[in-house]
Amino acid sequence: MFKSLSSKKAKANRIKNRIKLKDNKVEVPDDLYRKCPHCQKTLNIDEIEVNHFKCLYCNQHFRLRSSERIKIIFDRFEEFNHRQKIYDPLNFPGYSEKIEKLRVEQGINEAVVTGYATIGKIKVIGVVMDSYFLMGSMGIAVGEKITKAFEIANRLKYPVVLFSCSGGARMQEGMFSLMQMAKTSAAVASFSEKGGLYINVLTDPTTGGVTASFAMLGDITLAEPNALIGFAGPRVIEQTINQKLPDDFQKSEFVQEKGFIDKVVDRSDLKMVLSQLLRLHGVR
Repeated sequence: MFKSLSSKKAKANRIKNRIKLKDNKVEVPDDLYRKCPHCQKTLNIDEIEVNHFKCLYCNQHFRLRSSERIKIIFDRFEEFNHRQKIYDPLNFPGYSEKIEKLRVEQGINEAVVTGYATIGKIKVIGVVMDSYFLMGSMGIAVGEKITKAFEIANRLKYPVVLFSCSGGARMQEGMFSLMQMAKTSAAVASFSEKGGLYINVLTDPTTGGVTASFAMLGDITLAEPNALIGFAGPRVIEQTINQKLPDDFQKSEFVQEKGFIDKVVDRSDLKMVLSQLLRLHGVR
């Protein structure tokens, strides 16, 4: 009981120390609280983090940075291929500068992080997409990193655990980004032909060219609750067919019901489920 009270007091002090008074106005840092996009409740960031970045009221799963995902899922993660160069095949105005700025701000070099990892002491190749980096869009560099991850897994005979989160192909790279759909799919096919185990987890959102390629080619496909999963978004489809779609259209539960994914798994249970699946398939 005393430990619990001490912990609550320490948290209260941390919050108090970060709230400042300026010009007779209370200034609250932007990263101290977060509003749930689903139920609109205001939540303390410390409480969200302890709860695996989920809403304490409605269980909405917040979008994660790759570093947050890695911390929750993997016991160990050693990144490889982290010196990826910038590709700008169309000389798109301001594109290279934007990539460089994001690299500094986000601390990663592209919209996907790949590495040697362990889950429950089982060695895997981990692939984690990051929606905070140009909405996890897939360009040449992302396609190259994912392809190399499968090639390394092929060579080491490790399973691949991939977390997809993307708005689709990267428009600033035009047709070159669409070519990554075929490239990554070929890498998955080669890995599968040699008996490799590929488990993919669809998170919010998984759309566009990523959905139409490697994200839906796993041997086992899981998804987080209430994640948007599809090719074109629901608004585009509604405008095209001039019909109102169901409220849960393209949500992970809806997609599971239609047979496209195997199971919807709460984020708090994902590490355990992944570990069990790996062991069930004889991975040690």
